[in-house]
Amino acid sequence: MSFADFQFDDSINQALEEAGFTEPTLIQQLAIPPALDGRDVLASAPTGTGKTLAFVLPAIQYLLDFPRRDPGFARVLVMTPTRELAFQVYDEFKQLAQHTKLNVGVITGGINYGSHKDTLEKNNDILVATPGRLTEYLDEESFQADEVEVLILDEADRMLDMGFIGEMNRIVLEARRRRQTFLFSATLEGLNLERFAERALKEPEMIEAVPSRKEKAKIIQWLHLADDNVHKLALLTHILKQEDVTKTIVFVKTRERLASLTGQLESAGIKCCWLQGEMPQDKRMQAVQRFSQGQVPVLIATDIAARGLDIDDISHVINYDMPRSADTYVHRIGRTGRAGKKGTAISLIEAHDMAMVAKVERYTEQKLKRRVIDSLRPKHKAAKIGSKKKKPGKLAAKKLAKKAPKK
Repeated sequence: MSFADFQFDDSINQALEEAGFTEPTLIQQLAIPPALDGRDVLASAPTGTGKTLAFVLPAIQYLLDFPRRDPGFARVLVMTPTRELAFQVYDEFKQLAQHTKLNVGVITGGINYGSHKDTLEKNNDILVATPGRLTEYLDEESFQADEVEVLILDEADRMLDMGFIGEMNRIVLEARRRRQTFLFSATLEGLNLERFAERALKEPEMIEAVPSRKEKAKIIQWLHLADDNVHKLALLTHILKQEDVTKTIVFVKTRERLASLTGQLESAGIKCCWLQGEMPQDKRMQAVQRFSQGQVPVLIATDIAARGLDIDDISHVINYDMPRSADTYVHRIGRTGRAGKKGTAISLIEAHDMAMVAKVERYTEQKLKRRVIDSLRPKHKAAKIGSKKKKPGKLAAKKLAKKAPKK
């Protein structure tokens, strides 16, 4: 199958050709036809399988098929959980709409309010935004969502996880005159997502895309046992100095850990940049740019700060600290091995991490291989996870007491 089969406008086909896109991925093959037919779409697909194009292309085609009659606010509204993802989606729209007269704007937190004035006042066709800042403009009546005809909720599960349920419900209500809604998520599981989808979508086409081997991320995963923090740092430093480790994201659990690790790696002669929550947007963009352009080989990040990152050619993801949940682990390692390329995910495991390792292995149905660096062999064996026996209730305790032999 090729993109020509969708019979897009010539301007879109030209942009696709210039961008080097020839064959649609599975999520694009499944989601684009019902979207072009005017259906609501509820879709899930793993990170790195091309879901952004699955909603960008139908949205542009819709605007070309039904041109704007009167000036006004955005007709296509895209909500994303993070600033980085918002700008990445914005760039995709700009690239694929470059041969049209459509206007694309982006609004996120962390940007000076005055810089959004032109975006809100000019005749925008497509607006990409984060929920918090857009809700502020709704309150101020600087933006009106009742002109939205296509509402797109990208990484809806992450927006819900981040506590944006109120803002999302508000936007769904404000855009109630829309014709179509697309909801894209890494997973369709979870009661919150199911309830929200019921409110937001009308008789949607449900799509769960399991990518082919060609598309599927080829991620090699393993772990190293670490005796303590000193041993763990030595393991990390050794790994980062290997020739094949060219562009790496190192995940940590707290800002404090991020600050200390950044200094330790710099002292070891390893250049790195970092991302953390509540970081000024200009500094965030600068860090992402330095890393994506290869000016520094290592990006250290917390989970919240890294959400929505979409950077090409990441060779390694290293879990310096294990995440708090198995699905977050899957989200982390999905930063590498994208679009069918090979990637490597390494976890540095202390004794207290073994319970999470077990959860990850159950969740992914895959055993994490144990590897050893000869010069940095652990002194201790892997900690065993004991199953906690439940204490019997009062009734059960009485029954046990009756059965016990009398002395």
